[in-house]
Amino acid sequence: PNHQPTLLSPLLNLTANFLTNTSKMSGSSNLVAMKKVVQQLRFEASINRVKVSQAAADLQQFCMQNALQDPLLTGVSSSTNPFRPQKVCSFL
Repeated sequence: PNHQPTLLSPLLNLTANFLTNTSKMSGSSNLVAMKKVVQQLRFEASINRVKVSQAAADLQQFCMQNALQDPLLTGVSSSTNPFRPQKVCSFL
């Protein structure tokens, strides 16, 4: 059957390479290393994934909701701008 690649395919390839490299280790250190790999794979498999299209829609909605409070879009009034040029006092 024609199998589609999954997100786990690269992880499994990395695991296979890791196990090949650890075959030269002693039995106990090899077991510890394999347990670390399994722990990491379980952690990565448990991560909640969000589709890019959904993340983009959420980001766009957030930007639209907060556009009125964004000083880059609305500007900063000169009375509240701490970076405005200081007025020079001069005597004639």
